[in-house]
Amino acid sequence: MRIDVDTDRCCSSGLCVMTAPDVFDQSEDDGTVLLLDAAPPTEFHADVRLAAQACPGCAITVHE
Repeated sequence: MRIDVDTDRCCSSGLCVMTAPDVFDQSEDDGTVLLLDAAPPTEFHADVRLAAQACPGCAITVHE
């Protein structure tokens, strides 16, 4: 799995951080998504998929 984020699409909802806190964080400046691990370990894959689906700005792209 590889993850891309588009900070221009991010609306700073924080759902990604709540769903996969080991993979995503939020910028202290503007609250936009920060990608902590672009190729997370297998144990985080399900949470990353949920975060991508829940993202209201569609800012997270998952490449399997």
